[in-house]
Amino acid sequence: MTETDLNTPAVPGPARRHTDTDTLLEVRGLKTEFATAGGRVAAVRDVSFSVRRRQRLAIVGESGSGKSAMAMSIVGLVQSPGRVTGGEILLEGRNLRGLPDKEMSRIRGRRISLVFQDPMSAFDPIRTIGSQLVESIRAHQPVSRRVARRQAADLLGEVGVADPEHRLSDHPHQYSGGMRQRVLIAMALANSPELVIADEPTTALDVTTQAQVLGLLDRLVTDRGAALMLITHNLGIVAGFCDSVQVMYAGQLIEESPSRELFRSAAHPYSRQLLDCVLRTDRRQQGPLATIPGALPDPTSPPHGCAFEPRCPRGKGNSLCKSTEPELVQVGARGDGHGGRQLAKCHFPGVHEREETT
Repeated sequence: MTETDLNTPAVPGPARRHTDTDTLLEVRGLKTEFATAGGRVAAVRDVSFSVRRRQRLAIVGESGSGKSAMAMSIVGLVQSPGRVTGGEILLEGRNLRGLPDKEMSRIRGRRISLVFQDPMSAFDPIRTIGSQLVESIRAHQPVSRRVARRQAADLLGEVGVADPEHRLSDHPHQYSGGMRQRVLIAMALANSPELVIADEPTTALDVTTQAQVLGLLDRLVTDRGAALMLITHNLGIVAGFCDSVQVMYAGQLIEESPSRELFRSAAHPYSRQLLDCVLRTDRRQQGPLATIPGALPDPTSPPHGCAFEPRCPRGKGNSLCKSTEPELVQVGARGDGHGGRQLAKCHFPGVHEREETT
């Protein structure tokens, strides 16, 4: 069953479209594995994609599909027993793979920032919020501690923390979950990165706080001109917030599409089923909510053919689907009018129209 969130918070207005096609980040053939007692787990399997400047890209899929492993691979935070085993991670053409830790540390936080899924574990519990923000600022900017503290207070005020100068002296446990997430966003944006990767930034937050965090990301990313990769399983967020979507399954990228096209006409059966699992508020629910039968394949023994074949209503039992891994191919000729293409990793991709909202 999919983990798609059924509580869809109000999000900022319609997703913005971009005409700037300059590539900021390009990932080519990325492979990440984890050594376990049961064998090697292929967490990310030959994933390729690019991120444009100012783009809002959503990465969606069930838990275990490889979304977070891919994000950690990009910023060089995969720890033993995991390791990146193949591919290239190009930031403006420069390959980040193989860079010394010291050089990667200068890029991480300065040019690429990561908003972690769990804000509590992202902070040192015995140090104040102010000391951690100041450290993050001074690691990338040649400023005094006093100047950095002033910047830290300004950042807290910018993300909506009341009395920011006083709250700098508080410890992480003295902040609510929503406020910790705000501080984590402030830390990610402290050095004006060009790319912000937000890994499930609204998980475990109530619907009202989710909307506030999304509004904060919307305003800050827009004002600062950064690109955003939003990792989530909440398709309700994606619909109004992101301009393009990539669907992951079993460590692979199985569909890539402009956001509007995906919601109107998903091409991969898995994407179609994910959308069917979302509770629609614009029409009466007929019968129980749809679910996806079965489970993700064993990551220690990836299938030879299509990874989704055992759960696929279209290709289950088909000899081609069972024996041959499909290619990521373009579906039709439709796009978003700005160069966006719809791609699906399927032997029998089909565009299935969704019911239009009245």
